[in-house]
Amino acid sequence: MSGQTKPKSEMTEEELMLMEEEEFTTGPLSVLQRAVKSNSQVLISCRNNHKLLARVKAFDRHCNMVLENVKEMWTETPSAGKGAKKLKPVNKDRFISKLFIRGDTVILVLKN
Repeated sequence: MSGQTKPKSEMTEEELMLMEEEEFTTGPLSVLQRAVKSNSQVLISCRNNHKLLARVKAFDRHCNMVLENVKEMWTETPSAGKGAKKLKPVNKDRFISKLFIRGDTVILVLKN
């Protein structure tokens, strides 16, 4: 915070916007802010154990994101019949041109 001691309920809209902008440029969301401004790729780890390599077009404080040129990557273990040997895991991926992802599925965002 920028040394403000006022509770949010007593702040003007302008003060709230300035505080939010400061949080986006200095806090954890600064990784996303820089990725949007520089149009660089980020690696996003999701709760379903999938990884997304993508460019961030927009985001909010909940980590909801609009992504472009997304490469989704995951591993599948093929199921064998009864008594058969365990098969090796298979790496899979797919391309998605545009994607909206809810912030509650995001575990980690890494700059590339």
